Amino acid sequence: MAECGASGSGSSGDSLDKSITLPPDEIFRNLENAKRFAIDIGGSLTKLAYYSTVQHKVAKVRSFDHSGKDTERDHEPPYEISVQEEITARLHFIKFENTYIEACLDFIKDHLVNTETKVIQATGGGAYKFKDLIEEKLRLKVDKEDVMTCLIKGCNFVLKNIPHEAFVYQKDSDPEFRFQTNHPHIFPYLLVNIGSGVSIVKVETEDRFEWVGGSSIGGGTFWGLGALLTKTKKFDELLHLASRGQHSNVDMLVRDVYGGAHQTLGLSGNLIASSFGKSATADQEFSKEDMAKSLLHMISNDIGQLACLHARLHSLDRVYFGGFFIRGHPVTMRTITYSINFFSKGEVQALFLRHEGYLGAIGAFLKGAEQDNPNQYSWGENYAGSSGLMSTSPELGPAQRARSGTFDLLEMDRLERPLVNLPLLLDPPSYVPDTVDLTDDALARKYWLTCFEEALDGVVKRAVASQPDSVDAAERAEKFRQKYWNKLQTLRQQPFAYGTLTVRSLLDTREHCLNEFNFPDPYSKVKQRENGVALRCFPGVVRSLDALGWEERQLALVKGLLAGNVFDWGAKAGPPHKCALIFADNSGIDIILGVFPFVRELLLRGTEVILACNSGPALNDVTHSESLIVAERIAGMDPVVHSALREERLLLVQTGSSSPCLDLSRLDKGLAALVRERGADLVVIEGMGRAVHTNYHAALRCESLKLAVIKNAWLAERLGGRLFSVIFKYEVPAE
Repeated sequence: MAECGASGSGSSGDSLDKSITLPPDEIFRNLENAKRFAIDIGGSLTKLAYYSTVQHKVAKVRSFDHSGKDTERDHEPPYEISVQEEITARLHFIKFENTYIEACLDFIKDHLVNTETKVIQATGGGAYKFKDLIEEKLRLKVDKEDVMTCLIKGCNFVLKNIPHEAFVYQKDSDPEFRFQTNHPHIFPYLLVNIGSGVSIVKVETEDRFEWVGGSSIGGGTFWGLGALLTKTKKFDELLHLASRGQHSNVDMLVRDVYGGAHQTLGLSGNLIASSFGKSATADQEFSKEDMAKSLLHMISNDIGQLACLHARLHSLDRVYFGGFFIRGHPVTMRTITYSINFFSKGEVQALFLRHEGYLGAIGAFLKGAEQDNPNQYSWGENYAGSSGLMSTSPELGPAQRARSGTFDLLEMDRLERPLVNLPLLLDPPSYVPDTVDLTDDALARKYWLTCFEEALDGVVKRAVASQPDSVDAAERAEKFRQKYWNKLQTLRQQPFAYGTLTVRSLLDTREHCLNEFNFPDPYSKVKQRENGVALRCFPGVVRSLDALGWEERQLALVKGLLAGNVFDWGAKAGPPHKCALIFADNSGIDIILGVFPFVRELLLRGTEVILACNSGPALNDVTHSESLIVAERIAGMDPVVHSALREERLLLVQTGSSSPCLDLSRLDKGLAALVRERGADLVVIEGMGRAVHTNYHAALRCESLKLAVIKNAWLAERLGGRLFSVIFKYEVPAE
């Protein structure tokens, strides 16, 4: 079904630059590298999708080529760093009013250098209406795709790839939005798409779905009847009227029918007994606001009841609502949620989607890209190039709601490999990586946003210093500063813009913005220097450890890991673990003088070790490629590590992440397979980002050790300790 939306002002002949608040190159990014297009055109909104390649810089490390002994080797860095160009894939999704379609197509035509395909996949009613225009402007053949198939493909894609895509809306709660974590088992579910009418689809698997019902009373009905009742022709204005109205002035309520007797009947007096029931008997004029509110209630209640009946009929407890009737409007979401809760007695959950308007365009793109197999990859939202979920406060007028411009953007980057759950999670569906929800905690939110703002100057300086030979480093760093600052201000106003706001998402957004302006690894030189110093100290540290008795050695190892905590690692006579999975944190002293001696001790006890490091750089964390070189250098000094590497009792793997934090539901598929194959029975999570900001409450099916030094005074106080307090959390799963 075509969706309903704002019709917009301005003629289609307007130049793109004059009609929008964002510059065209901010909207149609990487257009010169576009490879494939798809389009979904509804009654008023166009959603354009295209796939492009993005060239960006990556920091690479490699060992120096030493042919024979080098007397100066001890005084040189342990490896060399080079910055190389790499090409990755990105999906761009842009949503705009149909008013701008000609101007947008003209801009695309003027900037389209080369595209691999001569076909554009199209869906929605406008695919027929604008077919000739698209073919004429873009010189591409329009290939029409089934609306429902596209919708389901798009819905499956966002549910699998975008954490915090789906949310529950609770009007009287704080926060109003409750985001769902990535659910490993998304099927089966009911999709209710509210466009001009309503389509209800039961989705059982990736490719198996069935249309089970629908209604002609949908968004088009609200728009059409609303226009007749209020003389308001624009959809957004109609919603705005509804947000200011009192439906009880127009609707007949239970208390109007029964008076005070409704209580003896066990009924709420505020229930609607008859939509518009007062209008037949009341001798008065009704306000536009009250009529719009009554109409919105009537249609939303009807849709909610219909959805609930179909969910119960098919024994489903999750209903996702899509289509652009909802468009994040609180009154609509509240009414649908209330209706579902009321008719299902709380047994069916109403879920809304952050990117509801893009489902058709995403599905059309996937249909056209099947030979590229986009589903065999994992994708991640690129916060640097996406505009967020807008504020839905009823008091905001349409002009304020549209302050990010007429165009709405979503960008997704293709990840190198599929991401999956850690097999050792106790209950994957209930796993929440983040310790503090900043959307839920206003004090914490204010503190951390200020913290990241105050740290920005330091990040900018470090970024410039990491590229001393670049003539434009300072200019790019300033652009990074502006972009990240703007993101932080958006999150102050709309903390739910990208889902649940957490320290992890603030760090990830910063990394995305740094990458956007070609600062792939601002800490690369610092890590190189610190790794060199730590490697020179390694033989002495190991000799000192080996000279200690068993108990003293365990204590020293823990001190090395944590810099100063006492912990009894267990009875010497206890059986060793079969295999330990260790998530490492920082480069330098941390990995080389803390983690590797600990790894060595486990190996000596007969425990295999999987050492997992970041796939890509983040802050001063050790990357997988750096860990390989560090391990190679340590193996040259230590026979225990040397033989463990050779016999594959020590395995170095990548996590699939480029974040200072750790999401155990999105890990490299190869790592997960190795954990299963080796029967890992101990998980060690090290560092503040991985063990405190995330995973502090993570429940695992095996023994785990979470350890960190609290290097933030506010967080120490919040957790009931002092700055530089130590967290050493040893957990045994309940029987």
